[in-house]
Amino acid sequence: MAAAVACRRQLGLDRVLLVVANEPWQKAPTRPVSPAEVRFEMTAAAVVGHDGLEASRLEIERGGPSYTVETAEGLVAEAVARGVPAPELFLLVGADLVGSLATWCRPEELARLVTLAVVTRPGSEAAAVPPGWRAVQVSGPGVDVSSSEVRALVAKGRPLDGLVPPAVVRCIRRHGLYAVGR
Repeated sequence: MAAAVACRRQLGLDRVLLVVANEPWQKAPTRPVSPAEVRFEMTAAAVVGHDGLEASRLEIERGGPSYTVETAEGLVAEAVARGVPAPELFLLVGADLVGSLATWCRPEELARLVTLAVVTRPGSEAAAVPPGWRAVQVSGPGVDVSSSEVRALVAKGRPLDGLVPPAVVRCIRRHGLYAVGR
């Protein structure tokens, strides 16, 4: 959330879509993934009170594995169908993901459709952006926490105060997410 807010402010974006993957094809084979509807519920709870941030069901509604390139193509096609210019699309990614872009589905086509907004974490170096990508650097927020760290804290029964919104904590508890043995 803090990264999304930082990107919206620093880049002057009209809105930021937090797109919930239906089937995160690169994560599902390596670790358990919460159901898409539960992840959407957490995302919707997280954006409450944040102007310009929206939880998006685009990939859930499309079904199947979620590929960012298809989402970008869909946003462009939607604008064309409405008779309006295609939006300028920014793909918000953490600096730690930049090195894996070549493994994404159709990365060359995605690079033509979006500008990367590379969010740095406190104390981290700027990521080397692969050739062919347009990119801007966004100074990350002072909160240095990853989703992996949040899941680990929940598994250990540790508090999440100040790391995620209270409504998201309630959702995690209601669904029994990230507990040991899941």
